[in-house]
Amino acid sequence: MKAVRYEAHGGPEQLKYVEVPDPVCGPLDVVVRVGFTALNHLDLLQRSGMYTMVGFHLPHIPGMDVSGVVDEVGDAVSGIRQGDRVVLDPSLSGVPEGAAYAGRGDLQGDLAVVGATVDGGYAERCLAPSSHVHLIPPDVSLERAVVFPTCWMTACHGLFEVGGLKAGETVLIHAAGSGVSSAAIQLAAAAGARVLATAGSEAKCARGLKIGAEATANNRSEDVVSWARQATDGRGVDMVLDHVGAALWEASIFSLAPGGRLVTCGNTTGDRVDIPSLGHFYHFGLSVLGSDPYRHEEFAPAWANYCKKGFSAEVDSIMPLEAASEAHSRLAAGEAFGKILLRP
Repeated sequence: MKAVRYEAHGGPEQLKYVEVPDPVCGPLDVVVRVGFTALNHLDLLQRSGMYTMVGFHLPHIPGMDVSGVVDEVGDAVSGIRQGDRVVLDPSLSGVPEGAAYAGRGDLQGDLAVVGATVDGGYAERCLAPSSHVHLIPPDVSLERAVVFPTCWMTACHGLFEVGGLKAGETVLIHAAGSGVSSAAIQLAAAAGARVLATAGSEAKCARGLKIGAEATANNRSEDVVSWARQATDGRGVDMVLDHVGAALWEASIFSLAPGGRLVTCGNTTGDRVDIPSLGHFYHFGLSVLGSDPYRHEEFAPAWANYCKKGFSAEVDSIMPLEAASEAHSRLAAGEAFGKILLRP
């Protein structure tokens, strides 16, 4: 089959469109003919070598988000048939014995993740345990389905399981144009929270308003802290959900209300930060919470909720699989609003 993989760390030029062996289907596995795969910032971080997950190895086929049609079914699989349209849960905790990647479900250790530690969706076919494929309803397209797994699960877990966001609270969400943040804006608004959002351009701010933010600010030209406090009558926000990291770390801390919490779920602008004022931090009782990987049992109800409600699946662009290096460059440049999809 054809796939895009890299054999060494470096720039987008390391991504090569090559012929690789087809995946081997075990008794409790399925092989999915990939309809679409979606880019994530982790794809860029691991390709560059800036950060790699435990269990990562070269050569590597990225692609954590996969939707497609079941092409092959293991002998012991029930409930999934050849020809079914499915979306993959890429985080492989809770995989039963006898299936691919069983025994690699340590959420804080050796966690197998499709497209992150094992081969993923930048390919014509992708292997997955049958326990981690979910049927796509007839009224949901493959494009809409592939937007869901990584971004919507990251947002849902960070907002509610880790951050404990409640109706009536105010949450500040950075990088409104990203997949995680466009999901988080919609989820938070649907839960009855007041959403403030920042982005790096006026166009992205405008689109943030369209999907549920009450107010937005350009985080490259405006004073985010002053804006956030003005929008909350000087109090500050109850929670910040952030995956930008270093670039907006200080602004996030000083935007928090007394007792506020900063939930961090990414490090796209750098892995090292400082607490700008320890006195401010303890005097106002602030918290920083790391958003760990979501649990296997969280996926199915979140997927059902996504399919049932009229959430907007933000797709920036669709490119052929062989244009993966161009897609990586577009994501790295911060040009995208929503997900960039690759189609084999």
